[in-house]
Amino acid sequence: MGIELVWLHGVYVLFVLGIILLMVLRRDTSLISILGIALLGLVATGSVTSAVGGIFGSFIYAITELLPTILVICIIVAMSHVLTDTGVNETMIRPMTHLIRNPTLAYWVIGIVMMVISWFFWPSPGVALIGAVMLPVALRAGLPAIGVAIAMNLFGHGIALSGDFVIQGAPTLTAKAAGIPVGDVIAASVPLVIVMGVVTTVVAFWYLRKDMRIGNVPAPTETAVPDSVFASVRVPLTPGVRRALAAAVPILFLLDVLAMFAFDLRGGDATALVGGTALLILIVATMLAHKQKGLEEVTNHLIQGFQFGFKVFGPVIPIAAFFYMGDSGFIKVFGEVLPAGSHGIVNDLGVALAQTIPISKEIAALTLTAVGVITGLDGSGFSGITLAGSLAQLFATALGSGIATLTALGQIAAIWVGGGTIVPWALIPAAAICGVDPFELARRNLYPVAIGLLVTTIVAMFLL
Repeated sequence: MGIELVWLHGVYVLFVLGIILLMVLRRDTSLISILGIALLGLVATGSVTSAVGGIFGSFIYAITELLPTILVICIIVAMSHVLTDTGVNETMIRPMTHLIRNPTLAYWVIGIVMMVISWFFWPSPGVALIGAVMLPVALRAGLPAIGVAIAMNLFGHGIALSGDFVIQGAPTLTAKAAGIPVGDVIAASVPLVIVMGVVTTVVAFWYLRKDMRIGNVPAPTETAVPDSVFASVRVPLTPGVRRALAAAVPILFLLDVLAMFAFDLRGGDATALVGGTALLILIVATMLAHKQKGLEEVTNHLIQGFQFGFKVFGPVIPIAAFFYMGDSGFIKVFGEVLPAGSHGIVNDLGVALAQTIPISKEIAALTLTAVGVITGLDGSGFSGITLAGSLAQLFATALGSGIATLTALGQIAAIWVGGGTIVPWALIPAAAICGVDPFELARRNLYPVAIGLLVTTIVAMFLL
């Protein structure tokens, strides 16, 4: 191994450790990621101009890789705006409120509905929708507001977002960082998502019922939901049109899911189908609602969606660009500059790790869970999953197998912690909608999520 390659590996490891440290300290990692890209380029090429140009090139590469994911999320959010403005979203889920008869049914019905909504619309729009329609019903049924917030968090920002089986934003990020097909990550994540979801939601409900019995949770009262949360320009639609759209939207997405199985659509093809369907719904709903102003309103809703999408992915792009440099992205950006015998920075490190340190399945699983938890501390959930994918590739190279399971495990840990169940500043929307303290919500989620992560990590050890 030449001296240049040793320096290259050293720089990569140093900046990976720096990114982890900054995430633990809850500081932004964009700057150190950019510096890492530049220094990798300088060490590999010896040219300042190539190193500086590589920063921009790495961003282009990262955006190119992530663009389908960013685009489908932008369109989904844009569609949810018009459905909310017209009241179609509310009409879609109002029939489910008739199932809520007692606190137990309220918890599980709200959670399951939140999970389904989040699979197709993502949790952010789902929080406002579920809170607006189901919170008053749950309070009347005897479920405290904190219980509603727990259910929305765990089922939406936990189960649905960590698996992300329909929109496939999270598994696409981790799969690209790990260098494997997105379908492999999704398949490997299914048993882990089920274990994590069942353990966490059951434990959380048990704690909640226990506190309700001994009086640690105040009796529910139908307090008014903050008006600012649901402030929205309501666009009138005739009841018939609104009901027709409310029926058509879930049917169309259900047909998408059936088409994915029937025609074996995975990864980009599945994402394109969901995105195209969402765009058609957006256009039809907007034109029916705004008529003569429909052309302009379609654009306005798309702008809202793109603003949301790039706000979410803005911090992710520099980090993803750095971790892409650990694999094939390095050659795409800087050219064939790696020394002979190198198989990519991460693969080289994995081989070296296997030769120097006895890596076991247990150590690999525990490490990926720990890395997922650490990277989730920034409150994003998404900013660190590329690191999880990169490290999964490294450990799998050392082990000789298990890359998909390790990638899925790191993804689940990162999103459960940072996606809106543990970090207080990430779950503020749900807390605000339910009128509860976000720190109290985070505290109540802590033990169930910690127990779920422990059980899921043990299960992953047996799957490796």
